[in-house]
Amino acid sequence: MLRRPFPRYLSYVSLALLVACASSDDEAQRTHDDGPDEVVYSPPVAVDLPEIRKRGKLVAITSYSPTSYFLYRGEPMGYEYELLERLADYLDLDLEIRIAYNLDNFIEMLNTGEGDLVAHSLSITKPRKKHVDFTDHYSVTRQVLVQRKPEGWRQMKRHEIEKVLIRDPLDLIGKEVHVRKNSAYYRRLYNLSQEMGGDVLIEPIEGNLETNEIIRKVAEGEIDYTVADESLAKINATYYQDLDVGTAVSFPQRQAWMVRKTSPQLRKAVNAWLAEEKKGVDFYAIYNKYYKNRKRFRRRVNSEYFSLTGGKISAYDDLIQRGAGQLGWDWKLLASQIYQESHFDPSSTSWAGATGLMQLMPSTAQELGDYDLTHPGESIEAGVTYLKKLAKLYEDVPDSLERIKFVLATYNAGPGHVSDARRLAEKLGKDPNVWTGNVADCILLKAQKKHYSDPVVKHGYCRGEEPHNYVEDIFKRYQIYDDLIRQENAAAPEEAVALGE
Repeated sequence: MLRRPFPRYLSYVSLALLVACASSDDEAQRTHDDGPDEVVYSPPVAVDLPEIRKRGKLVAITSYSPTSYFLYRGEPMGYEYELLERLADYLDLDLEIRIAYNLDNFIEMLNTGEGDLVAHSLSITKPRKKHVDFTDHYSVTRQVLVQRKPEGWRQMKRHEIEKVLIRDPLDLIGKEVHVRKNSAYYRRLYNLSQEMGGDVLIEPIEGNLETNEIIRKVAEGEIDYTVADESLAKINATYYQDLDVGTAVSFPQRQAWMVRKTSPQLRKAVNAWLAEEKKGVDFYAIYNKYYKNRKRFRRRVNSEYFSLTGGKISAYDDLIQRGAGQLGWDWKLLASQIYQESHFDPSSTSWAGATGLMQLMPSTAQELGDYDLTHPGESIEAGVTYLKKLAKLYEDVPDSLERIKFVLATYNAGPGHVSDARRLAEKLGKDPNVWTGNVADCILLKAQKKHYSDPVVKHGYCRGEEPHNYVEDIFKRYQIYDDLIRQENAAAPEEAVALGE
């Protein structure tokens, strides 16, 4: 899919054998004869697909970056994220994302059981294969040098620009190149130094910096050079147009996801899914969406609703925070509900006539007060007023988090169906004061004649899947919002931040 022909200039590996390059005294002090550090990792836990299926949830580790996983206009997105969603569907499992904020921790997190696989564009290398297994590869790329074009390059002729840029890796001898210490880039530069007989001055960077951030440092002049996978380098170069990414420093390399050595069944299942995916067009369309569509990439990165730079979920965050404060909710939970209802579109109207950001029926809004549901502020105010009214129905529910779930279910299905499900739960020996695993299961039963005809059920049939999934989806999205949005100035009031006691 990503295979590129290797440049036809004379192989720098062969050339290095013909050229003697003596290091200066300064360079000699900064050689890397010992090579990259051999990291000791914890032994892998014995968790494979049967244990994952019993849990009912696939836990995937990835990075928080403009290509892998991020939030844009209230929607979780990313290349790895979209593929993981498809994998979870294929395996019939729920998906949970764990973010590795330090990329050096990928293998340790995997082996200690914090996740079941690492979904990230990682090159298959022999040192890594000592500690983990790789799935079948899904792309082939190569490493390229990321460097700045000369100042005033727009007024220069092409040959003048080329004269200034590094095009032969031999010219990296004595140059400082910044990369993460435990990355494949570090090892490549170390091997390159050995092959060329002269030192590239490799400057290690901490693992908490994503490659995109290191590329930004080159663009902004903080450092002169780094190395990145070509696909990632190219999409960044569409945003930072002063960058040049045309010099290859490696042959093509395979990229894949990582699984534990103790998870052969999971590896087999992922490979089967991958083989199916490669037969369809969606697999390649998802890649193009994040690595080829330059216009969309620039639009995202420049947006205040892009979680890595702007930190906003929607245009209505201030209104949502005010409303959440009145409820005693974390504002990101209310934001998740509003996204579920309207995708933050104040002009949204459902087939049934529900209107505005919070999709209230006009009749309900009329009962609550004189609200204009097409006005964002009034729609949120009406929705909050209605949520507060519903909360009074569940004052007997001791746990505050479960209370919120009952309120959300009632917002979606109405109080009658939720009351039926509580009575049914009590009859079936479940806890009527706990939504998750108890009343939530019983509202699903209201779609079956045996149960909606039960004497304790007063309001008949209910397509219980809707309120069940409504609550589940809002909380899943809330968890993503909570993971990805870190704004000191956008927090709910201190006394209202916690969802539970």
